[in-house]
Amino acid sequence: MADDCCAASRKARGGSLQDWVIYGVDFSSAPSVRKPITVAQARLAQPSCSGAPLALEVKALIGLTDWGGFERFLQTPGPWVGGFDFPFGLPRELVRTLDWPLCWPDLVRHFEALSRDTIRERFRAFCAARPVGGKFAHRATDRPAGSSPSMKWVNPPVAWMFQTGAPRLLRAGLHLPGLLAGDPERVALEAYPGMLARSVTRRSYKSDDPRQQDAARRAARGEILAALASGAHGLGVPVRFMPSVADRLADDPGADWLDAVICAVQAAWALQQGSTWGLPPVIDELEGWIAGA
Repeated sequence: MADDCCAASRKARGGSLQDWVIYGVDFSSAPSVRKPITVAQARLAQPSCSGAPLALEVKALIGLTDWGGFERFLQTPGPWVGGFDFPFGLPRELVRTLDWPLCWPDLVRHFEALSRDTIRERFRAFCAARPVGGKFAHRATDRPAGSSPSMKWVNPPVAWMFQTGAPRLLRAGLHLPGLLAGDPERVALEAYPGMLARSVTRRSYKSDDPRQQDAARRAARGEILAALASGAHGLGVPVRFMPSVADRLADDPGADWLDAVICAVQAAWALQQGSTWGLPPVIDELEGWIAGA
C-alpha cells in the first residue's frame, strides 16, 4: 500500500561495500550520561580466507548523551548506513482508526506534536474497544521479527522512541528505504537486536534491574558474542572485535553496547543485499520494515 506523497525510491548504490561506514544504534527516548544512545561504528572487511563472507569489523563504541549529539551524528557525511533500534512506523490499522495522517512525513510530524498524555488516552481507548488477546494493533513486520507493537507506551515504551526518533531522522534528510527518499549516502534502517539474539539463544541476556544482572545473563551474552564472531546466527555476518571490546560487551548487564553491535550486523546484512536493502518487494509505507525480518 502506498500514498503518492510517501512514495520512496530505492536508489542504487555505487562504489565498494567496504567504502561504507556501518553504524548500529541502540536508542533511548531520553538520552543521558547514565543511559546514552549507544553507537557501534564498523566497516565490512575482507574475509580471512577465500570464499568466506565479508566480516564486520567493529571500530569504535560511541555514547551520545543528549539530543544535540544525536542530531550531529545524523549529519555525519556518508556513505553510511545505520541500523536503529526503534520503530520507524505505526500500524496502519491504528492510524486509520484514529484518523491520523496517512502520509509518513505528516504522520511523524503529527505524532511528535501530541503530548504523551494525549497519546496514552487515545491508545488506551483504542485498546479498550478491542477483544482480550488482541488489544494492540501490529505492523506486518512485528510478527516475523518478534518485536513489540510500535504503539506500546509501557514495557517497553517504544511509542516514545518513535515519537523522539522518527522526527529526527526526517529532519536530518536521511534515506529510509521503503519509507522516504532522502540522501542516498546516509541511510537509516529499522533494526531489532532481539530478533538476531533469539536466533542464537532464547535465554534472557540483559536487564536494567540490578537484581536480575546475574551470571546466567552474562553467559547468554557470551554465547551471543561467540555466535557473532563465527557468523553462526540468523544473518550469517561474522563480526571481528578486539578482545577488550568483547569483554566490555560481555560485562555490560543492560547490553546496550551489545545491542548496538547487533544493530550494526543487521545494517551490514542489508547493505550486502543490493539496492533493495533486503526489504520485501512491497511494504506498507506507514509501517516500515525491520531489516532482516
